[in-house]
Amino acid sequence: MANKSPRVFSREFKLEAVRRILAGERIRALSEELKVLRKDLYAWRDLFRAGGAAALRPIGRPRKGDAVAPRVKARGREVAAADLGAPERIAELERKIGQQQIELDFFRQALRRVKEARRPSSGPGVTGSTRSSKR
Repeated sequence: MANKSPRVFSREFKLEAVRRILAGERIRALSEELKVLRKDLYAWRDLFRAGGAAALRPIGRPRKGDAVAPRVKARGREVAAADLGAPERIAELERKIGQQQIELDFFRQALRRVKEARRPSSGPGVTGSTRSSKR
């Protein structure tokens, strides 16, 4: 069996496919015509909707400055982290730290309860575990 390498599509090819999808063409028919998996077409469409044409990255490894900016939730809507000003970004990070602190407190308390619930295996008045008498 021959080892097939995955096909690589240019940004222009992806962009044209997405334009046709958004124009109303059926994805199944487009998939058969272009010989592209439907899941790839759906992924390209979703990337385009989230980040525009820039999100459909070109062939090859992206340059350091070409990375798609991470998205964060601010004021009830999702925006690119780079679009936030310094005060909004600081507030977002403080919210995230607060949430992590709540989670840490919860797990510390749960661990404390588990340790308290354990029965001691040695000490006065406690029966220790013994080995089985089966030989």
